[in-house]
Amino acid sequence: MKVIRSTIPDVLILEPKVYGDERGFFFESYNEKVLAEVAGITAHFVQDNHSRSAKNVLRGLHYQIKQPQGKLVRVIAGEVFDVAVDVRKSSPTFGKWAGFNLSAENKRMAWIPPGFAHGFLVLSDYAEFLYKTTDYWAPEHERCIVWNDPDLGIQWPLENSPVLSAKDSLGSRLPDAEVFA
Repeated sequence: MKVIRSTIPDVLILEPKVYGDERGFFFESYNEKVLAEVAGITAHFVQDNHSRSAKNVLRGLHYQIKQPQGKLVRVIAGEVFDVAVDVRKSSPTFGKWAGFNLSAENKRMAWIPPGFAHGFLVLSDYAEFLYKTTDYWAPEHERCIVWNDPDLGIQWPLENSPVLSAKDSLGSRLPDAEVFA
């Protein structure tokens, strides 16, 4: 597995070894030992999630203020622009974001540690997105930063206005958001 550091050192892009031939391909999408040895990720995962979204759907930027979740994310169909925002007030990268493409074709995964808001924009006709989490979903602790917060200045690769949930359209701006110490 190849580890690629994003613009925020704690956010990692993981590129698995893919074995392919005329029949198709094979790769290990999760190996606890390899993640620990190669990427230093020793997180214990407790929940797997799977979403499917249409083109131009933007989900996020979500995080849980209590029961924070680390996420190991990947795309199994289509392509997304994935974003992580550091919402740890004491971090030297507080308020910074990292963005990268994840797709079924490139088979890359990303490690989004606890203390980060996370979101993605679907670039293909649809995308299926899988993520392993280090804590359980707790809707009472979920928070959302609005996708277009000018304080963040995320460069989303948008062709049109994104399709948002009602919850995501009402997200807070970073200066008004509840964040980690």
